[in-house]
Amino acid sequence: MAELRAVGSPTRRTHSIGQVINLLRDEFPDVSVSKIRFLETKGLVRPDRSASGYRMFTDEDVQRIQYILSEQRDHYLPLKVIKSKLSAWEHGDESPVAPDGGPPPEAYFASSGVSLSASEIARSSGLSREQLASVVDEGLLRPTMLPDGSQVFTDADLQIARGVHRLLSRGLEPRHLRSLRLSADKQVDLLGQLVAPMLRHRNPDNQRRSAEILADTAQASAHIQETIVRSRLRKLLEH
Repeated sequence: MAELRAVGSPTRRTHSIGQVINLLRDEFPDVSVSKIRFLETKGLVRPDRSASGYRMFTDEDVQRIQYILSEQRDHYLPLKVIKSKLSAWEHGDESPVAPDGGPPPEAYFASSGVSLSASEIARSSGLSREQLASVVDEGLLRPTMLPDGSQVFTDADLQIARGVHRLLSRGLEPRHLRSLRLSADKQVDLLGQLVAPMLRHRNPDNQRRSAEILADTAQASAHIQETIVRSRLRKLLEH
């Protein structure tokens, strides 16, 4: 955020709140006096006051407001996140390392569109029909119910079923796997919060941006979880 420069010149130019709005209106048509005052109440911008009590915004204040509005518009970041980023930069804690790029959402969310019956997924995964029913009861698999009462599974269900078969073959029972499903549900809820503001206004741009964010954060979360488990299991073996 190179545009947020240090303040210190005794001859800084200042602007009234109306002038700030005029400076920003071309890029942010919805900016208003109440919006800027709200940012001030949240501690994101701290204008000086004249002897008469009027707000006086420096060029750096204007740049700061411009950055805040850009983060809200382009990245849908909540104000508390923007405030923490601003605070980190002010204290020289900005990380020089750019985050890794996530996978293309088309690849991450790709599906073959395959539909498998209960007997087909049991045969392909190695699960018995009884085990398959138990895994469905525990919520690890969520098949589509057809009007005739039969169940249809996807290729993603098949991958889960094969992983479940590996765990069951080591002595676990379907009820033991409930924690995996609960962990996945919590992760979905957490990541879903990141894109909830965008999905409230559905359009192609928001849909695309939401998919990119979810693919990126889901892969990062899975990597963190796998690494934590591997590290702690390694310590278990070392004791």
